[in-house]
Amino acid sequence: MSLDALYWDATYEIVCSLDDTYPDIVIDDVGIDQLYKMIVALPNFADDPALVNNGILNAILREWYEEKMG
Repeated sequence: MSLDALYWDATYEIVCSLDDTYPDIVIDDVGIDQLYKMIVALPNFADDPALVNNGILNAILREWYEEKMG
């Protein structure tokens, strides 16, 4: 797992960290609110939680889904 600081614009790096932290999660069951909580709980997340919006969270969720299914 990468220990580099994570920021909202680092979509792929966030996805990799989520996948390492939650390897058995069913992504279809993850909602936007849960995803937000999972990201800000990552030990290397360093951005301001207030800067996020649904577009960013949806992009992260879409990328994570594609990584899992790809």
